[in-house]
Amino acid sequence: MASIDRLSPLLDRFRVRTRVFHTGPLCGVTTFAAQPGRGFLHVLRRGEMEVTHLGADGRLERRAIDRPSLLFYPRPLEHAFHNAPTEDSDFACATLDFDGGATHPLVRTLPAVIVLPLAAVDGLEPSLDLLFAEIDNVRCGRRVLADRLFEVVLVHLFRWLLDHTDELALPAGLLTGLADERLARTLVAVHEAPGGPWTLVTMAQEAHMSRSAFAARFKSAVGQSPAEYVTGWRLTVAQERLRGGASVARTATELGYTNPPAFSRAFARELGQSPRAWLAGTR
Repeated sequence: MASIDRLSPLLDRFRVRTRVFHTGPLCGVTTFAAQPGRGFLHVLRRGEMEVTHLGADGRLERRAIDRPSLLFYPRPLEHAFHNAPTEDSDFACATLDFDGGATHPLVRTLPAVIVLPLAAVDGLEPSLDLLFAEIDNVRCGRRVLADRLFEVVLVHLFRWLLDHTDELALPAGLLTGLADERLARTLVAVHEAPGGPWTLVTMAQEAHMSRSAFAARFKSAVGQSPAEYVTGWRLTVAQERLRGGASVARTATELGYTNPPAFSRAFARELGQSPRAWLAGTR
Protein backbone atom coordinates (compact mmCIF):
# COMPACT_ATOMS: atom_id res chain seq x y z
CA MET A 1 0.00 0.00 0.00
CA ALA A 2 3.01 2.24 -0.60
CA SER A 3 1.07 4.53 -2.96
CA ILE A 4 -1.50 5.50 -0.31
CA ASP A 5 -0.60 7.81 2.56
CA ARG A 6 -3.07 6.68 5.20
CA LEU A 7 -1.75 8.89 8.00
CA SER A 8 -1.10 12.39 6.64
CA PRO A 9 -4.77 13.35 6.00
CA LEU A 10 -5.56 12.41 9.60
CA LEU A 11 -2.56 14.04 11.26
CA ASP A 12 -2.72 17.18 9.11
CA ARG A 13 -6.31 17.78 10.18
CA PHE A 14 -6.10 16.45 13.75
CA ARG A 15 -2.67 17.27 15.13
CA VAL A 16 -0.89 15.51 17.95
CA ARG A 17 1.51 17.76 19.85
CA THR A 18 4.34 16.13 21.76
CA ARG A 19 6.26 17.75 24.57
CA VAL A 20 9.23 16.23 26.37
CA PHE A 21 8.85 16.59 30.12
CA HIS A 22 11.37 14.12 31.56
CA THR A 23 14.69 12.57 30.61
CA GLY A 24 17.07 10.46 32.64
CA PRO A 25 16.62 8.41 35.83
CA LEU A 26 13.59 8.31 38.11
CA CYS A 27 13.51 7.74 41.84
CA GLY A 28 11.24 5.24 43.57
CA VAL A 29 7.67 5.09 42.30
CA THR A 30 6.68 7.74 39.76
CA THR A 31 2.99 8.26 38.97
CA PHE A 32 1.65 9.90 35.82
CA ALA A 33 -1.81 11.35 36.38
CA ALA A 34 -4.64 11.14 33.85
CA GLN A 35 -5.62 14.48 32.32
CA PRO A 36 -8.41 15.06 29.76
CA GLY A 37 -7.17 14.96 26.17
CA ARG A 38 -3.64 13.96 27.18
CA GLY A 39 -1.68 10.81 26.45
CA PHE A 40 1.89 9.73 27.14
CA LEU A 41 4.72 8.22 25.16
CA HIS A 42 7.68 6.80 27.06
CA VAL A 43 10.90 5.54 25.48
CA LEU A 44 13.06 3.11 27.44
CA ARG A 45 16.17 2.69 25.32
CA ARG A 46 18.29 1.03 27.96
CA GLY A 47 17.38 -0.37 31.38
CA GLU A 48 14.32 -2.05 32.86
CA MET A 49 11.34 -1.24 35.07
CA GLU A 50 7.88 -2.31 36.12
CA VAL A 51 4.73 -0.42 35.15
CA THR A 52 1.24 -0.55 36.70
CA HIS A 53 -2.13 0.82 35.64
CA LEU A 54 -5.80 -0.05 36.06
CA GLY A 55 -7.19 -2.48 33.50
CA ALA A 56 -10.60 -2.32 31.86
CA ASP A 57 -12.02 -4.45 34.69
CA GLY A 58 -10.77 -2.01 37.34
CA ARG A 59 -8.03 -4.32 38.56
CA LEU A 60 -4.42 -3.25 38.87
CA GLU A 61 -2.31 -4.60 36.01
CA ARG A 62 1.43 -5.01 36.48
CA ARG A 63 3.93 -5.48 33.65
CA ALA A 64 7.68 -5.95 33.69
CA ILE A 65 9.63 -4.13 30.97
CA ASP A 66 12.96 -5.90 30.55
CA ARG A 67 13.97 -4.78 27.05
CA PRO A 68 14.16 -1.48 25.15
CA SER A 69 10.53 -0.50 24.56
CA LEU A 70 7.97 2.14 23.68
CA LEU A 71 5.13 2.57 26.15
CA PHE A 72 2.18 4.34 24.55
CA TYR A 73 -0.85 5.61 26.49
CA PRO A 74 -3.10 7.26 23.86
CA ARG A 75 -5.88 8.12 26.30
CA PRO A 76 -5.86 9.51 29.84
CA LEU A 77 -4.91 6.62 32.11
CA GLU A 78 -3.04 7.00 35.38
CA HIS A 79 0.02 4.76 35.45
CA ALA A 80 3.12 4.35 37.59
CA PHE A 81 6.71 3.18 37.13
CA HIS A 82 8.36 1.04 39.78
CA ASN A 83 12.04 0.11 40.05
CA ALA A 84 12.47 3.10 37.79
CA PRO A 85 15.28 3.63 35.27
CA THR A 86 18.65 4.37 36.89
CA GLU A 87 21.64 6.49 35.92
CA ASP A 88 22.66 3.73 33.51
CA SER A 89 19.39 3.97 31.56
CA ASP A 90 18.39 5.91 28.48
CA PHE A 91 14.88 7.05 29.29
CA ALA A 92 12.61 9.86 28.04
CA CYS A 93 8.95 10.79 28.44
CA ALA A 94 6.66 13.07 26.44
CA THR A 95 3.07 14.18 26.85
CA LEU A 96 0.75 13.88 23.85
CA ASP A 97 -1.97 16.47 23.36
CA PHE A 98 -4.49 15.31 20.76
CA ASP A 99 -6.65 17.79 18.86
CA GLY A 100 -10.20 17.02 19.92
CA GLY A 101 -9.07 14.97 22.91
CA ALA A 102 -11.08 11.75 23.13
CA THR A 103 -12.73 12.51 19.76
CA HIS A 104 -9.42 12.35 17.89
CA PRO A 105 -10.01 9.74 15.15
CA LEU A 106 -6.97 7.65 16.04
CA VAL A 107 -7.40 7.87 19.80
CA ARG A 108 -10.90 6.41 19.56
CA THR A 109 -9.64 3.25 17.87
CA LEU A 110 -6.57 2.44 19.97
CA PRO A 111 -6.25 0.18 23.03
CA ALA A 112 -5.63 1.82 26.39
CA VAL A 113 -1.91 0.98 26.38
CA ILE A 114 0.58 -0.42 23.90
CA VAL A 115 4.00 -1.75 24.93
CA LEU A 116 6.21 -2.40 21.93
CA PRO A 117 9.87 -3.49 21.74
CA LEU A 118 11.95 -0.89 19.94
CA ALA A 119 13.44 -3.59 17.71
CA ALA A 120 10.00 -4.32 16.26
CA VAL A 121 9.68 -0.88 14.62
CA ASP A 122 11.57 -0.62 11.34
CA GLY A 123 13.43 2.64 10.84
CA LEU A 124 13.00 3.81 14.43
CA GLU A 125 16.63 3.60 15.58
CA PRO A 126 17.99 6.58 13.56
CA SER A 127 15.20 8.78 14.95
CA LEU A 128 16.03 7.67 18.49
CA ASP A 129 19.72 8.42 17.87
CA LEU A 130 18.78 11.99 16.97
CA LEU A 131 16.32 12.29 19.88
CA PHE A 132 18.77 11.16 22.56
CA ALA A 133 21.60 13.19 21.02
CA GLU A 134 19.46 16.29 21.52
CA ILE A 135 18.49 15.21 25.02
CA ASP A 136 22.13 14.66 26.01
CA ASN A 137 23.49 17.93 24.57
CA VAL A 138 22.47 21.34 25.88
CA ARG A 139 22.29 23.50 22.74
CA CYS A 140 20.07 26.27 21.43
CA GLY A 141 16.67 24.95 20.39
CA ARG A 142 17.21 21.66 22.25
CA ARG A 143 13.74 21.45 23.75
CA VAL A 144 11.93 22.41 20.54
CA LEU A 145 13.89 19.93 18.46
CA ALA A 146 13.43 17.15 21.03
CA ASP A 147 9.65 17.77 20.96
CA ARG A 148 9.64 17.48 17.16
CA LEU A 149 11.71 14.31 17.23
CA PHE A 150 9.20 12.75 19.63
CA GLU A 151 6.57 13.48 16.96
CA VAL A 152 8.72 11.53 14.51
CA VAL A 153 8.84 8.60 16.95
CA LEU A 154 5.06 8.76 17.26
CA VAL A 155 4.57 8.64 13.46
CA HIS A 156 6.84 5.58 13.31
CA LEU A 157 4.61 4.00 15.95
CA PHE A 158 1.43 4.82 14.04
CA ARG A 159 2.96 3.27 10.91
CA TRP A 160 3.68 0.09 12.82
CA LEU A 161 0.14 0.00 14.20
CA LEU A 162 -1.37 0.28 10.71
CA ASP A 163 0.77 -2.62 9.50
CA HIS A 164 0.06 -4.88 12.51
CA THR A 165 -3.62 -4.52 13.31
CA ASP A 166 -4.04 -8.31 13.30
CA GLU A 167 -1.36 -8.76 15.96
CA LEU A 168 -3.10 -6.24 18.21
CA ALA A 169 -6.48 -7.96 17.71
CA LEU A 170 -8.12 -4.55 17.39
CA PRO A 171 -11.91 -4.37 17.19
CA ALA A 172 -13.52 -3.04 14.03
CA GLY A 173 -12.71 0.63 13.58
CA LEU A 174 -10.67 3.18 11.68
CA LEU A 175 -7.33 1.40 11.98
CA THR A 176 -8.69 -1.94 10.80
CA GLY A 177 -10.38 -0.14 7.91
CA LEU A 178 -7.16 1.61 6.91
CA ALA A 179 -5.33 -1.73 7.08
CA ASP A 180 -7.59 -3.01 4.27
CA GLU A 181 -6.01 -1.95 0.97
CA ARG A 182 -9.27 -1.41 -0.90
CA LEU A 183 -11.11 0.30 1.94
CA ALA A 184 -8.09 2.50 2.64
CA ARG A 185 -8.48 4.14 -0.77
CA THR A 186 -12.01 5.22 0.09
CA LEU A 187 -11.23 6.22 3.67
CA VAL A 188 -8.28 8.39 2.62
CA ALA A 189 -10.42 10.06 -0.06
CA VAL A 190 -13.15 10.82 2.49
CA HIS A 191 -10.59 12.13 4.99
CA GLU A 192 -9.07 14.43 2.37
CA ALA A 193 -12.41 15.74 1.08
CA PRO A 194 -15.11 15.36 3.75
CA GLY A 195 -17.44 17.69 1.84
CA GLY A 196 -17.35 15.58 -1.30
CA PRO A 197 -20.46 13.97 -2.82
CA TRP A 198 -20.04 10.75 -0.87
CA THR A 199 -22.67 8.10 -1.50
CA LEU A 200 -22.46 4.33 -1.43
CA VAL A 201 -21.92 4.44 -5.20
CA THR A 202 -19.03 6.95 -5.14
CA MET A 203 -17.36 5.27 -2.15
CA ALA A 204 -17.56 1.83 -3.78
CA GLN A 205 -16.14 3.26 -7.00
CA GLU A 206 -13.17 4.66 -5.09
CA ALA A 207 -12.48 1.14 -3.78
CA HIS A 208 -13.07 -0.45 -7.22
CA MET A 209 -15.75 -2.70 -5.75
CA SER A 210 -19.43 -3.38 -6.28
CA ARG A 211 -21.81 -1.57 -3.95
CA SER A 212 -22.93 -4.71 -2.10
CA ALA A 213 -19.43 -6.13 -1.65
CA PHE A 214 -18.08 -2.75 -0.53
CA ALA A 215 -20.90 -2.13 1.97
CA ALA A 216 -20.45 -5.57 3.57
CA ARG A 217 -16.66 -5.31 3.72
CA PHE A 218 -16.78 -1.77 5.09
CA LYS A 219 -19.24 -2.67 7.86
CA SER A 220 -17.16 -5.70 8.85
CA ALA A 221 -13.84 -3.82 8.98
CA VAL A 222 -14.91 -0.39 10.24
CA GLY A 223 -17.92 -1.35 12.36
CA GLN A 224 -20.19 1.24 10.71
CA SER A 225 -22.01 1.55 7.45
CA PRO A 226 -20.33 3.81 4.85
CA ALA A 227 -23.03 6.48 5.35
CA GLU A 228 -22.61 6.39 9.14
CA TYR A 229 -18.86 6.78 8.80
CA VAL A 230 -19.12 9.75 6.44
CA THR A 231 -21.58 11.48 8.79
CA GLY A 232 -19.36 10.81 11.80
CA TRP A 233 -16.25 12.04 10.01
CA ARG A 234 -17.94 15.21 8.81
CA LEU A 235 -19.16 16.01 12.30
CA THR A 236 -15.77 15.25 13.83
CA VAL A 237 -14.24 17.71 11.35
CA ALA A 238 -17.07 20.16 12.08
CA GLN A 239 -16.27 20.16 15.79
CA GLU A 240 -12.65 21.04 15.08
CA ARG A 241 -13.63 23.82 12.68
CA LEU A 242 -16.17 25.30 15.08
CA ARG A 243 -13.62 25.19 17.90
CA GLY A 244 -11.21 27.00 15.58
CA GLY A 245 -13.65 29.85 15.03
CA ALA A 246 -15.37 28.88 11.75
CA SER A 247 -19.01 29.92 11.44
CA VAL A 248 -21.85 27.41 11.31
CA ALA A 249 -22.74 28.56 7.77
CA ARG A 250 -19.20 28.19 6.45
CA THR A 251 -18.75 24.82 8.15
CA ALA A 252 -22.01 23.53 6.65
CA THR A 253 -20.99 24.59 3.15
CA GLU A 254 -17.47 23.18 3.36
CA LEU A 255 -18.73 19.82 4.63
CA GLY A 256 -21.22 19.30 1.84
CA TYR A 257 -24.53 20.17 3.52
CA THR A 258 -27.15 21.87 1.40
CA ASN A 259 -27.68 24.65 3.97
CA PRO A 260 -26.91 25.49 7.63
CA PRO A 261 -30.24 24.11 8.96
CA ALA A 262 -29.50 20.71 7.37
CA PHE A 263 -26.08 20.72 9.02
CA SER A 264 -27.54 21.76 12.38
CA ARG A 265 -30.12 18.96 12.25
CA ALA A 266 -27.44 16.36 11.50
CA PHE A 267 -25.24 17.78 14.26
CA ALA A 268 -28.08 17.68 16.81
CA ARG A 269 -29.04 14.10 15.86
CA GLU A 270 -25.52 12.86 16.52
CA LEU A 271 -24.45 15.08 19.43
CA GLY A 272 -27.74 15.87 21.12
CA GLN A 273 -27.54 19.65 20.77
CA SER A 274 -27.18 22.37 18.18
CA PRO A 275 -23.72 23.45 16.97
CA ARG A 276 -23.98 26.77 18.84
CA ALA A 277 -25.10 25.10 22.08
CA TRP A 278 -22.31 22.53 21.78
CA LEU A 279 -19.72 25.24 21.16
CA ALA A 280 -20.93 27.27 24.14
CA GLY A 281 -20.58 24.16 26.32
CA THR A 282 -17.01 23.47 25.18
CA ARG A 283 -15.99 27.00 26.09
